[in-house]
Amino acid sequence: MLLLVFLQKRLTKVNMENIKIWLSSPHMGGGERKYVTEAFDTNWVAPLGPNVTGFENDLSEYVKHNSEIDFYTAALTSGTSALHLALIMLGTSSNDIVLVQSFTFCGTTNPVVYQGASIAFVDSEVDTWNIDPVALRKGIDTLLAEGYGIVGKIEPQSGKGYIRAIMPVHLYGMPAKMDELENIAVESGIPILEDAAEALGSSYQGKRCGTFGIMSALSFNGNKIITTSGGGALVSSNNAYVEKARFLSTQARDNAPHYQHSQIGYNYRMSNIVAGIGRGQMEVLDERVAQRRTNNQRYRDYFKEISGVTLQSEPNADYFSNFWLTAVLIDPQLTGGIDREFVRLEMEKENIECRPLWKPMHLQPVFEGSRFYGSGICEGLFENGLCLPSGSNLTEEEFQRIFSVLDKVFNK
Repeated sequence: MLLLVFLQKRLTKVNMENIKIWLSSPHMGGGERKYVTEAFDTNWVAPLGPNVTGFENDLSEYVKHNSEIDFYTAALTSGTSALHLALIMLGTSSNDIVLVQSFTFCGTTNPVVYQGASIAFVDSEVDTWNIDPVALRKGIDTLLAEGYGIVGKIEPQSGKGYIRAIMPVHLYGMPAKMDELENIAVESGIPILEDAAEALGSSYQGKRCGTFGIMSALSFNGNKIITTSGGGALVSSNNAYVEKARFLSTQARDNAPHYQHSQIGYNYRMSNIVAGIGRGQMEVLDERVAQRRTNNQRYRDYFKEISGVTLQSEPNADYFSNFWLTAVLIDPQLTGGIDREFVRLEMEKENIECRPLWKPMHLQPVFEGSRFYGSGICEGLFENGLCLPSGSNLTEEEFQRIFSVLDKVFNK
């Protein structure tokens, strides 16, 4: 009997030691159940309902922060759908082109293709890893020389369309250089469509990410800093855009007693059940930001004595990152040949998930031959970069497993 008890304890310990450590797993706060249960108890399980309205209001108040400007929100099925609707409302169509940060996920780029428009990819800068203002200016000048126009300012030539938008991304929660980007937008007359999918809770010069663009997208995918299991939102200070997004996202149904449609719509609206999860998650958002930043600091403390490993960092006090993911660059010339792939595979052996940084979109087979403006900074980031486990629910035991692997890799 004693032997059986010992073996059971030993097996449990082995199983616990090998349990998967995810890059960024969902982290419930407890309040979500209240809103979801209320939806069931009141039979608000159909699309829309009080949780949707409540979640939208919660988000609008959160991103407003200390601003004197009011913001409005449409809760949708994904951040991708938010960008798609925004591009529609900007009038994007074939012959048009959009300037997009290359160093991002395909959820940023695909909506441009949905509209039949072309993409001009823009490189990153070394400080934040986000869209490079210098390369952006060069891209705009080049496109204007090719005959592209700017709405209300320059008419297109030779069968070209308009440069419809500039699309920066706050990568891994790090705010882009928004002062420089806003100056470019004002000077050129090209609106900013802000992808803040990874940056809820981040801010630049005290202003929340998601409030810089003419419209902005948020994401609540399962791995984001808060989640609704899947979902997103469109945010704008212009309520007309938000109202139009709500209309388009519910199949563009006209105000009539029967089903009547005067334009093409989409099934992009968030459900009342999903929004209930979001309302509960909003109650712990600031706590989640603090937890991610604490994780980031633990990695900083660990790597400060290891040559060749640098972390994505806030350039100065203007930047406040939620550090949704902690991302590092590993220079094999300074680490004795240790590169990011070696680290990733050593982690994988111990059932610990790490991922390379985003592969730049201009290198993706689906966008082969697309325009690209820059010197290849983002290519170097991809080659040497790695995202480490960053979930707000990481335990002390899980951190010790992570550090144990890193100790072995770096002979620490």
